[in-house]
Amino acid sequence: ETAPDLVGTLNAVLQAEGLEGIPLAVARNYIGQGAKKMIENGFEANGKPISPERAEELMPIFLKHYEERITLETHIFPNLLSVLDELALGGWEFAVCTNKHERLARIILDDLDLTKRFVAITGGDTFENKKPHPDHILKTIALTSSLPEDAIMVGDSISDIDAAKSAKIPVIAVDFGYTPVHVKELGPDIVISNFDQLKSAIQSVKPNLLKA
Repeated sequence: ETAPDLVGTLNAVLQAEGLEGIPLAVARNYIGQGAKKMIENGFEANGKPISPERAEELMPIFLKHYEERITLETHIFPNLLSVLDELALGGWEFAVCTNKHERLARIILDDLDLTKRFVAITGGDTFENKKPHPDHILKTIALTSSLPEDAIMVGDSISDIDAAKSAKIPVIAVDFGYTPVHVKELGPDIVISNFDQLKSAIQSVKPNLLKA
């Protein structure tokens, strides 16, 4: 759950520009399309539309603020660790495929003591293309010992879902992530509301892969 620190960063940028901060409940829906889009949405919410060029100019400031507070309030979602432990015992590998800059993603995972759980960690700047391009997922899988036909994407955004579909990989969506519309409207294979539902979701989309 990275929303509190991302929104805190956005609000620091907005306030430095003389604008009002955006409540977390509203601004968390800006997450998932990149920091530049967050900035544009924040200005729009203040009735002050910003040009893409100016938003791009503010990106280094956004990233500097974000790195300074990157895990101040960020935390692990409930039941994630227990289900990862259980799946790992069944031989599953885990990888991170995020549109965050890889370096920032690694800082977060290090701070939360999660890095050791993942055999591959890739960001939006790791390869030539990022989600929703399918190459981002496929090249991440290539860094593991698994094959695309044995993979499942777990995500929460249109970028996750569209990338998985283009890569012909089943996608399980969580409904507690970052999207302005309900994630079920984005067409995932199945939606879960808690990570304790992940194993049953895997059974639904790839029953031959889940060991008893």
